[in-house]
Amino acid sequence: MIVSALLTSVGINLLLTILLFALYSVLRKQSAYLSVYAPRRLAAAAAQAPEEDGEDKRRRFNIENILPSAGWVRAAWQVTEEELLESSGLDAVVFMRIFVFCLRVFSVAGIIGVFILVPVNYLGDQLSNIDWSDIPNKSLDLFSISNVDDASNRLWFHFSAAYIITAFVCYLLYNEYKYISAKRLDYFMKSEPKLHEFTILVRGIPVRDGTSISETVEKFFTEFYPSVYLSHVVVHHTSKLRHLIKDAEGVYRNLTHLKSIPRSSQRNNGGFCGLFRKKDPVSDYTKRLEDLEENVRLQQSDISVSGEEVPAAFVCFKSRYSASTLITLPLSDDPTQWVAELAPEPSDVYWPFFSTSFVQRWMAKFVVFIFMIFLIILFLIIAAFVQGLTYLDQLEAWLPFLKKVLEIAVVSQVITGYLPSLLLHLLSSQIPPLMKVFSTMQGFISTSSIEQSACGKMLWFTIWSIFFANVLTGSVTSQLAILLDPKDIPAMLAIVVPAQASFYIAYVVTSWTSVSSELTQTMKLFTHLFSCPCSQNKNNNDKINVPSISYHSEIPRILLFGLLGLTYFILAPLILPFILIFFCTGYIIYRNQLLNVYSPKYETGGKFWPIVHNTTIFSLILMHLIAIGIFGLKKLPLASSLIVPLPILTLLFNEYCNKRFLPIFKAYSVEALMKKDREDLNNPNMSEFFQKLVTAYKDPALAPINHININERNSPLLS
Repeated sequence: MIVSALLTSVGINLLLTILLFALYSVLRKQSAYLSVYAPRRLAAAAAQAPEEDGEDKRRRFNIENILPSAGWVRAAWQVTEEELLESSGLDAVVFMRIFVFCLRVFSVAGIIGVFILVPVNYLGDQLSNIDWSDIPNKSLDLFSISNVDDASNRLWFHFSAAYIITAFVCYLLYNEYKYISAKRLDYFMKSEPKLHEFTILVRGIPVRDGTSISETVEKFFTEFYPSVYLSHVVVHHTSKLRHLIKDAEGVYRNLTHLKSIPRSSQRNNGGFCGLFRKKDPVSDYTKRLEDLEENVRLQQSDISVSGEEVPAAFVCFKSRYSASTLITLPLSDDPTQWVAELAPEPSDVYWPFFSTSFVQRWMAKFVVFIFMIFLIILFLIIAAFVQGLTYLDQLEAWLPFLKKVLEIAVVSQVITGYLPSLLLHLLSSQIPPLMKVFSTMQGFISTSSIEQSACGKMLWFTIWSIFFANVLTGSVTSQLAILLDPKDIPAMLAIVVPAQASFYIAYVVTSWTSVSSELTQTMKLFTHLFSCPCSQNKNNNDKINVPSISYHSEIPRILLFGLLGLTYFILAPLILPFILIFFCTGYIIYRNQLLNVYSPKYETGGKFWPIVHNTTIFSLILMHLIAIGIFGLKKLPLASSLIVPLPILTLLFNEYCNKRFLPIFKAYSVEALMKKDREDLNNPNMSEFFQKLVTAYKDPALAPINHININERNSPLLS
């Protein structure tokens, strides 16, 4: 890629980013789009004043409402970490600490890279002589280490930079791990008693003839844990019941919307949302709702009488210490029976997969592994095609009829500088939902566990399919065999990784638009605009849908840019300012989204940070391996040898951090648990808490669902 193609990509993405920022600053002020750009604040306002009518406010015209402004940037910037912790939880704080960490790393890396390494690279004459008048038509490789002469003493600048940035990143990693560990403990100690802290989930309960699962559980825990056992709730098969309740909820919402439409409008339209009917649609929906109500009652009654139990139960204890220590030892001689784990919060429980057995969960992991391999192979093929777009000669060979079109400078610059990275962004955005499905198949019993698992899968898919796939399919596919010989890996990486520097610079630049689309909620906006007209007549009592942030897709994306920045730090430092712009933009945008759009769906207590730490260590090791290879290729064996201690020292540092901090993220200490339990002894609300705990883990499908009746009277859906 030449400089002019990069400048074209920068211009396109910068213009789109500014347009998206301006569009958001206008649309966020319009009351019609509050459900898109401020659903969290809208829901909070509705909860405080549900009867307040905003029609007068909507009718007022204010010129400021149609002019772009940056007030939201200032509001997002001024929010303190404590305010963010209080409103969105520790997971949101950890998420924003990723941006803070990356900004610190790449601020220092950017200074070293742009003001030291880029000039050193460009002043080399390995590729061509310097022509200051023709810089726009120069290849970006002139700004990379490839342009430095072999065996040049200038390479010691790159050697020193590798040591400096490694030391600085490790210093920041240690401080962040220490800070977040302390934050996690402090958050736990200051929090009110939570239901999941006193509860475990037991699966693989043995079924005996003539004895129900409930009786088996009670007998087991009253015999072995009589002083600390409180109660239990057995899980039931409720999949059919859930479908019925979902249908009933849908009919109820449709009926509510229909009742909010004037009767004259219903007669003129002949139906609801385009469903033309001769009979009264209100009576039709009312009859359907009554039938579904009756079916739900019958199904609930059948489950209660026939006892369709799953060999799993939530078991509650009188203290946190009892629940936590119980899962550290096997409950049975058979490791497939009485399998215990800490329970999630009741609102975090994912009910559909409780019926899976130990063998089924093990088989599911194997099947998901096969699916992952297939998906990576498929993505490799697609990535090979996308990479080919960055090379005009390959593109002309594939599509010879476009040869004349590609000769146009602007067209070739857009295709090679913008289109490949845009296609890769669009393709990679479709992967997170698949990873969540894969994690769901594995039988996790909480939404948080599913998303943590999906985050790990998405991270490794991103590294292997977006990074290594593009590196290996760019121009050296035939060298894949080198992977079979580990000693040749540094040399191979030193060849193939720099060759794709220009593609990843364009990829990072395209990410500006990608992260800005998070601000404008593009897909949600289009859904809102083109939704059924009846949605404009929503009843004030309709529940506002407040989304939650998808950590499993956002964290891997952020860490990918961290990987690219560290990997190309000494190879192509020109990428660093573009990465820094991405993190600056993302920092402001996500702070705004956490305040106005997203509401926490669960709380892991910052358990995503070890993923961030380990990925950063991997990025450093990869940078070291490439440095070893590149110094060898540049005929500076002394520098290559002196880099060898770096990955060893980094791995030792990682081992120390894992020993020092990781246990805090796996389980709370006996000291912390006992302190909290002793505080509860003086808490007058604990008796009420335990009463709530006894029934907290009952399946929501078995509980009555109350709705406000359409005919101006309150009536529960289930009696």
